[in-house]
Amino acid sequence: MVSFIGKFFLHRFINILPKLSDKNLIKLVKFAGRFAPDTHKKMIAGVEKSIKDQTPVVLFIKRLLMDANSKCKKKILDNLILKGFLENQEIRNEHNLSDRPDNFVPIVVLISPTMRCNLRCKGCYAGKYGKEDDLPYEVFDRVVSEGEQLGTAFFIILGGEPFLYKDLIKIAKKHKHAYFQVYTNSTMLNEQMVKKLAKVGNILPILSLEGYEDLTDDRRGKGIYKKVMETMDRLKRHGVPFGYSCTVTKMNAELIMSDPFVDFLIAKGGYIGWYFLAMPVGANPDMSLMPTPEQRLAMVERAEHLRATRPFFFIDFWNDAPYVGGCIAGKHYCHITSQGDVEPCIFTHFAMDNIKEKSLLECFNSKYFQKLRSLQPYCENHFLPCMWIDHPHISRSVHKDLPVHPTHKGADEVIQNPELMAEIDEYAEHVGSIYDEAWEKWKSTKELSPTLRKLNHLDENGKKITQANSSEEESSEKSEVPKVEKDVSVSAN
Repeated sequence: MVSFIGKFFLHRFINILPKLSDKNLIKLVKFAGRFAPDTHKKMIAGVEKSIKDQTPVVLFIKRLLMDANSKCKKKILDNLILKGFLENQEIRNEHNLSDRPDNFVPIVVLISPTMRCNLRCKGCYAGKYGKEDDLPYEVFDRVVSEGEQLGTAFFIILGGEPFLYKDLIKIAKKHKHAYFQVYTNSTMLNEQMVKKLAKVGNILPILSLEGYEDLTDDRRGKGIYKKVMETMDRLKRHGVPFGYSCTVTKMNAELIMSDPFVDFLIAKGGYIGWYFLAMPVGANPDMSLMPTPEQRLAMVERAEHLRATRPFFFIDFWNDAPYVGGCIAGKHYCHITSQGDVEPCIFTHFAMDNIKEKSLLECFNSKYFQKLRSLQPYCENHFLPCMWIDHPHISRSVHKDLPVHPTHKGADEVIQNPELMAEIDEYAEHVGSIYDEAWEKWKSTKELSPTLRKLNHLDENGKKITQANSSEEESSEKSEVPKVEKDVSVSAN
């Protein structure tokens, strides 16, 4: 727990950081190292080296401190880092380390308060909805309150287009100690709305893109790319940090992870990029949009290259699964639809419970979610985390045996349409055959911390832990909690 005095001095330190030369910053780090406990000496030395080497992490922090307005910086530090990830971890530990299968709490809660949208993008699962289909404000408010009490690190708001929900800013203002990441098509972020974001400080917009103008406008509509670019300029001008989200398809897989594209978005002022595979879920699923297994695999090296060379934060929703021990749907996060249905994942359009009838804790510990947690990870190779496209036999079995229901019309095609199922089986077999080498390479080249080893069920030599010795490994690391930093889900935007 960080004290009031500690926060005061931390904010003062953050405010002077942009004014310090690298030479003086290194002196300051060395000075702090004199008083640090021995357990922190290695970390202090690593910070000093990073500053000397001007690593991407250091440059990322410099960008944020220089360009973000004071309110946004304060909310990122107080709400997201100190409270969300550090203080709330103690609350999550009390639940998730209790050895009770019905006592898990989410690290992240995804909420779609509305499915209304002013665009009609190709392949989007958002259909035609009216205002009457919106999640009532009272329910939205209660979910956030319950999430805060359970130690949720932050909330992701999706849609539809979230900024069509009139009480979105009201929610952010009321829950001033929470942090929200909002996926948007950007068309609603005019000057007035961006000023509100700058003032409230605890909303990070994620703008949807498909690539440059041709690809974005082809999927989203003529003129949309230009509006996204204008929104980025507006956000940067008001010091509101933002990111972007790309749906990876056969048509854009190479482009959106290329150096020129990422450099362009960094120059526009972006800080974070989310990459999600086009998925054969929702109404009228389309396998032809999906990137090939080879394109998906190539993204592994591209992401590692970008992280090593760019002052930017990248999340590859599928290929980063080893960092969190495989699939975490229903384990560390869930999605609440505008109808109140509680889904384990943004790509799993099935539910057993409704948040209008039960508490968040009850919904998160349903028999449905407990079943998924008991099966995760679905295989040893955590580059293959998904029960829908990597292990379709599991998704079909689970959704046949449990009393769950599809959350919208056409959602069950993925487990009932023979032609679609055959295509998914073929994809799963192919992708499984080419990822073994990547998994072995990942294990051998990563310096696996105790947390990463525990998440991936590996011993100190990178070998899979068998059932016989897993209990000993688990008890020795009982106090170590997985730090989930890279998962959250895609919006209909």
